[in-house]
Amino acid sequence: MASTSSAGNAAPGYSDHPGYRVDLVPCAKRVRATLAGQTVFDTQRAVVMCETAHIALYYVPREDADMSMMTRTDHSTFCPFKGQASYYTLTAGDRVAENAVWSYETPFDEAIGIEGLAGVLLEQLDHWFEEDEEVFIHARDPFVRMRHPRERAYRSRSWRRRNRRQHSTVQGSCSRPATKPRYYIPREDVTGAALMPSELRTGCPYKGTAHYHHIKAGGTTIDDAVWYYPAPLDEVRRIGDYLCFYPEKVDAILVDGKKVR
Repeated sequence: MASTSSAGNAAPGYSDHPGYRVDLVPCAKRVRATLAGQTVFDTQRAVVMCETAHIALYYVPREDADMSMMTRTDHSTFCPFKGQASYYTLTAGDRVAENAVWSYETPFDEAIGIEGLAGVLLEQLDHWFEEDEEVFIHARDPFVRMRHPRERAYRSRSWRRRNRRQHSTVQGSCSRPATKPRYYIPREDVTGAALMPSELRTGCPYKGTAHYHHIKAGGTTIDDAVWYYPAPLDEVRRIGDYLCFYPEKVDAILVDGKKVR
């Protein structure tokens, strides 16, 4: 947690929000990023910024970035906890990522650790890697762990839309208290409806790349209502090819006859 500074460059935001967190956690792994096949960052000195109400982000030393790909712009933003951020546009071949990189050149005292570092959203670039493992969407928050409660046999109905389904489930969830459990179901236990392949793909920094199915039941098609991970990351490999249903796209999710979502 950021400390209160008595110096002249103290962050003004903490006077109204003393519990606000800006944590910088060193990343022990080599971190790389590419755009149009060119390496933007390649460092073993990255840190992960974990900030209240924000996704985790990598910050890397500017000397470990290819600054020849970057052009400073007139854009800037102000954070009452970190300071004034300057922005850079990335150019690689015919690809341009406007204002994709930012840096706090004179950060507030409480955030002095980001001086000389540059940040960038993963979505602005083509690929990010920790060692040789690709990272999706955002950096992996070191304070988040995936939790898999022990497998239990439920007489459950995973969803109901003119459908009957009563078989076992596996429960998995993120360890953050605000995150609700998700129920992952063996594919062979889903009956009473047709699952149609979808072209939608999404990424999760903790689980990997998700594939999707549409549901067709009772003359109704529900688009992208089910997802699964055909090749999940090692930490969650037990959910490989299990199905998970969007609660808001089905009528109900029940466990032992009790509605849970």
